[in-house]
Amino acid sequence: MPSNIFEAFSDPQLGRRLLAHLRELVGDEPMLMMEVCGTHTVAVSRAGLRSLIRPLELRSGPGCPVCVTDDSDLAAVVRLAKTERVTVATYGDMLRVPSSAGSLAEARAAGADVRVVYSALEGLKLAQQRREREVVLVAVGFETTAPGAALAARRAVERGVSNFSMVSLHKLIPPALQALLSPGRAALRGLLLPGHVSTVIGSRAFEFLSREFALPAAVAGFEPLDILGALITLVRAAKAGHPAVYNCYRRAVRPQGNPRARALLEEVFRPAPARWRGLGVVPDSGLVLREEYSAVDAARRFGIVPEESMPAPGCRCGEVLLGRIIPPECPLFGNGCTPGAPRGPCMVSSEGSCQAYYRYERGGELVGRRG
Repeated sequence: MPSNIFEAFSDPQLGRRLLAHLRELVGDEPMLMMEVCGTHTVAVSRAGLRSLIRPLELRSGPGCPVCVTDDSDLAAVVRLAKTERVTVATYGDMLRVPSSAGSLAEARAAGADVRVVYSALEGLKLAQQRREREVVLVAVGFETTAPGAALAARRAVERGVSNFSMVSLHKLIPPALQALLSPGRAALRGLLLPGHVSTVIGSRAFEFLSREFALPAAVAGFEPLDILGALITLVRAAKAGHPAVYNCYRRAVRPQGNPRARALLEEVFRPAPARWRGLGVVPDSGLVLREEYSAVDAARRFGIVPEESMPAPGCRCGEVLLGRIIPPECPLFGNGCTPGAPRGPCMVSSEGSCQAYYRYERGGELVGRRG
């Protein structure tokens, strides 16, 4: 965290004015809101905003794709990595995530061929270079990265790359929010919506939040000034009783999103039920390959059937992802679970709430709240 909080702002004077205005709007009324994006979680923690905006409390939600990947799905991927003549291509954050079958890093240490890639197309290129092996891409992410996986699937089919397939663990944010906000699950006054996801699906995709839940929501960028501006919008809307979706990131997000990316997703994938850590099975919240792309469907090719499994004893990552607790309230936080030796995915991922809190927010008050 910067020694002076406003060192994190591109315009420190504007930051001070926005913060003062936000505090004036909030007054003494406690308000609970949620940021849905892991990048927002890191930005808020790194800038030290949580301690400055109280009594407005900002909880982290299911906005880290690595974190919400269910233990049973990850364990199935780890078992696949141990299969003869299979190379698993994965994004870096997935490598050390623990599961009931171990981690991909442990499988690699035991002799499995696990490679880190930085894009789905790099996974396809690896398959073209290693024709003697089956290359399986672990496709993880929200609507932001799913178009890249869709493009890799299309090119693999078009070019006849027969040794390339993918396990689609992609997930969709709007259905997850519907599940999160179902009766009895959350009592929020507003949502800070993910900017990256919104560039693809558009701000209109979230209009159900005001229609079905009477909840204001704001699409925001990732600079501290972006976040403060969006929070001011949310507080105003909540206090005035004006639920709507507010696009506070117009320089990057359009109401309709990116039509070409959305069309590509529609061509290659179809919605299906998916398992979320914390939320359980959420209808139409996952993306599976359509029949036309069954040739690159690793689940079909290898007969992958996830088995019931349990997370690490004591790990409360699922509750963190629902905003029910903050990371220091998990008994493992900093006590056997650290970025160097993670016990759960929320401490592994660079976008994970636990890692963000561990790196930037281990002050006395937060640690003192541990349950």
